[in-house]
Amino acid sequence: MPARRKSRQRAIQVLFLWDVRKLAISDAIAAFYDSLYTSENEDETGEESDKPLAPDPFMESLARGTASHVVDLDAYIAQRAENWRLERMPAVDRNLLRMAIFEMKEIGTPPPVVIDEALELARRFTEPEALPFLNGVLDAVRKLLFPEAKK
Repeated sequence: MPARRKSRQRAIQVLFLWDVRKLAISDAIAAFYDSLYTSENEDETGEESDKPLAPDPFMESLARGTASHVVDLDAYIAQRAENWRLERMPAVDRNLLRMAIFEMKEIGTPPPVVIDEALELARRFTEPEALPFLNGVLDAVRKLLFPEAKK
């Protein structure tokens, strides 16, 4: 089983595919595994391996859960992303926010961990200028969801 950071990275790639191509989440997951099989599943000679990749249950739970709660997640984002409409946000940023809010709200990962992990993904997949915006929205949602908790 891959590390959670790798699973989150895979989940954001699946969610991007789901969002941009308007696929069913199960089709986006299948397409991701298919592309992963052809790009990462080579033996030492560079030939494709006959071994299928192992499923990634955490990635799948993040992707499926985020997609199934998208209406509620988007409401949290819209409430806290002042002067930004969801459809105008870059797809990566929108899905990073969705996934992070889902993970802290539904999976129960501690909010500081979720926010740190989301910002690490943002450093890899989005523009540096997006980091303060993403951090601000996630922190505002954290305060909304967990008003009694300190950062």
